Amino acid sequence: MLKQDGHSHTEFCPHGSGDDVEAMIQKAIRLGFKSYSVTEHAPLPPDFKQEYAGLETGYTEASMAMSDLPAYFKKVQRMQAKYGDKIHINVGFEVDFLPHHVQWTRDFLNEYGPQTTDSVLSVHFMQGKDNQFWCVDDTLDDFEKGLLKPAKDGQALYRHYFKAVTEAVNADLGSYAPKRIGHITLIKKFQDYFGLPRTYDRETQSVINALLQAVKQRGDELDYNAAGLYKEFCNETYPDFDILKQVQQMAIPLVYGSDAHSIKEVGHGYHTLMALINLK
Repeated sequence: MLKQDGHSHTEFCPHGSGDDVEAMIQKAIRLGFKSYSVTEHAPLPPDFKQEYAGLETGYTEASMAMSDLPAYFKKVQRMQAKYGDKIHINVGFEVDFLPHHVQWTRDFLNEYGPQTTDSVLSVHFMQGKDNQFWCVDDTLDDFEKGLLKPAKDGQALYRHYFKAVTEAVNADLGSYAPKRIGHITLIKKFQDYFGLPRTYDRETQSVINALLQAVKQRGDELDYNAAGLYKEFCNETYPDFDILKQVQQMAIPLVYGSDAHSIKEVGHGYHTLMALINLK
């Protein structure tokens, strides 16, 4: 099995550590990775600011700016040339799915997609209080005020998120649409703090089934994202073990993603994917 990391970030990420992607790639090489995808957060649509209601930094620090793109591509291309004999380096984006900005996202991907070789599609923002969009994984206060309280209970919150991810999977984002869906249980990042349900009720499971069936039908991959293991109030991978068992039964491809925003996070949790595979 090819040792690969399909989800990582760089110094171009405003909410990251600032660690240089070159040092991160060097660590990946030391750890024996043979393929490494650099998938920085793609710029958000300018008009999305009018729909966003959370803490300002949840929007302003969410992604690269459009002005960063030339330097971003130049940097990764330099890494490809420098380390190409040791590791295959993909360049692409982690693209946010925003339901009211599908055309903008399609146009963005049509313009920059030809320069990419691997990308991830994720849901970080979800409609909540006052029909505005709130960041799923930014602050505890925004999560509670904007998403959890309006949802009434944890199962309803889960269903809302899984339906949003399903909409992302089914969206027509054009020829350069990402083929991997990111951290599909990100909604559980703060589960231990708020005491969110550890299992899914029948109605929620039905929504999960529809999501996984959509992924399967489109031939997409799922991000086996280790970041949740190391989050203070999550302590499990994205997806969680119950969903992972279902993913394996459906033979949906899983690709390890460190989601590293720093050198120390490169490769973390990779052993858990190996353990999961050995359980089959």
